[in-house]
Amino acid sequence: MGKSIAINAGSSTLKFKLFEMPSEKLISSGAIDRIGLTKSDVAIKYGDGQKFHKTMDIENHEEAIKLVLDKLLSLDIIDDYNEITGVGHRVVAGGEYFTDSVVITDDVLDKLESLSELAPLHEPANILGIKAFKKILPDVISIAVFDTSFHTSMPEENYMYALPYKYYREHKARKYGAHGTSYRYVSGRAADMLGKPLEDLKLVVMHLGAGASICAIDHGKSLDTSMGFTPVTGVMMATRSGDVDPSLLAYIMEKEGISDVNEMINVLNKKSGLLGVSEVSADMRDLEAVKADNHQAELARNMYMNRIIRYVGQYVAEMNGVDAIVFTAGVGENDIGIRQEVADKLSYFGVGVDPEKNHIRAVERDISSENSSIKTLLIPTNEELMIVKDIERLRK
Repeated sequence: MGKSIAINAGSSTLKFKLFEMPSEKLISSGAIDRIGLTKSDVAIKYGDGQKFHKTMDIENHEEAIKLVLDKLLSLDIIDDYNEITGVGHRVVAGGEYFTDSVVITDDVLDKLESLSELAPLHEPANILGIKAFKKILPDVISIAVFDTSFHTSMPEENYMYALPYKYYREHKARKYGAHGTSYRYVSGRAADMLGKPLEDLKLVVMHLGAGASICAIDHGKSLDTSMGFTPVTGVMMATRSGDVDPSLLAYIMEKEGISDVNEMINVLNKKSGLLGVSEVSADMRDLEAVKADNHQAELARNMYMNRIIRYVGQYVAEMNGVDAIVFTAGVGENDIGIRQEVADKLSYFGVGVDPEKNHIRAVERDISSENSSIKTLLIPTNEELMIVKDIERLRK
């Protein structure tokens, strides 16, 4: 029996969950933000509702990881570093190299470095977290769990773009998708809730968080997904635009005097979506609070749902029917109104949500109405649990 830790390193953040394995009992969780900036916020939960919180300056990821490990000791969450027997890292891009999670070796690290250009906002931070942990805990098994690997089952017609084939042949320009670890967890739970083997089901899962995507899962495998070469495409998100005509971008760049394409991509990633349309907030809760008196806030919510409906309808058609639709992630788990309105707009397909069952947040539940022919499920995601499960699988 040991303890495994799941790590999610962002460009200026570090999140973790520590599990006792193989019982899968959550022991501690925490997050550090503003790494490399001033006044980093450190928050750790442990024990019977106990919390540690401190604001301090943290210069880099290695310092953040050392702080986390030190606090695990000083807060008596662990007695010794030797209790940690596995480290799992969330990695955004696995390209075509990695179709499954993998034990991290020097060769794997070299390949991850070469894939950084596929996820420039995330992959370098993921690599920093891996290197920092390997330096501090060099003898502990470390694995990489990829957001993209679940989607390597997509058929060519779904992952290829209608561009000259040489761009794929020479540069691997294709759809990769994201949120694969979440989809693996949620689809497995959906099968358990429906009492059927995953291999017998057709599901549409909506991972609706600050980053949002939708996935068609056909008999346990990703058939299609909304995110593309990078996470900026697909449905509308908190600060990401989702799908946009590239000719419009050229037009805007000319009108706004934007000469650097990277500046335009930054607009698509960080200044668009709910924030860009509403000019109020990237947080759906803030828009809900003011939508009655703010047209742009209401418009942003309506556009968000509109894009979801487009993709769900497409995926129901691609799979020639569906057994269930599933809501997960921050908005999907907590926004009662979004779930109800999306389901209402899908009523033609036989989707229906019971308002009383739906009046809940972040609790696993079948929220379908009695007369619905397609099940609607609410399933809180747990990517970290999938990560530590992969540690157990790969150590054997």
